[in-house]
Amino acid sequence: MSLIEKYPQEVKDIFAKYPTEQKRSAVMPLLYLAQRDGGYATLEAMQEIGDMLDITVTDVASIVGFYTLFHDKKEGKYRMQVCTDLSCALRGADEFLSSLCDNLQVKVGETTEDGLITIEEVKCLAGCDKAPLFQVQSEDGIEYHENMTVDKTMELVEALKKSSKEVKK
Repeated sequence: MSLIEKYPQEVKDIFAKYPTEQKRSAVMPLLYLAQRDGGYATLEAMQEIGDMLDITVTDVASIVGFYTLFHDKKEGKYRMQVCTDLSCALRGADEFLSSLCDNLQVKVGETTEDGLITIEEVKCLAGCDKAPLFQVQSEDGIEYHENMTVDKTMELVEALKKSSKEVKK
């Protein structure tokens, strides 16, 4: 089902915010809408967005590829995005990420065996003075976690696992 069929009022509301000659500016809100249900934008959704905005699917996909809030494939229920830019690396982000992956038994870019958590490496979450830090993206939004240790992070992972099991009941 297309975005227009599935979310007619939301699409209309998004377009109402932009002048017709600047409708391409609606690309990010439309992408956000496209990944509302599954947590990612399908190629079909990106093509539809491109068609609505008179831009190529490549243009839409480049935005998905650039911004850490957009995704082009299904991953874990929670996306744990660890910042490893230079400032964060100087505060131990690289070691933190490596140890976290070891504890979760995954590599960067992989999802835990239970399908719950995908670990991603990102650049600049705007909290270098509070590194190691990461953001957790889920259907509930984004949560930032600063001044983290692997032990505190594993406690968070256990809490996420517990809350996921409670929701399934």
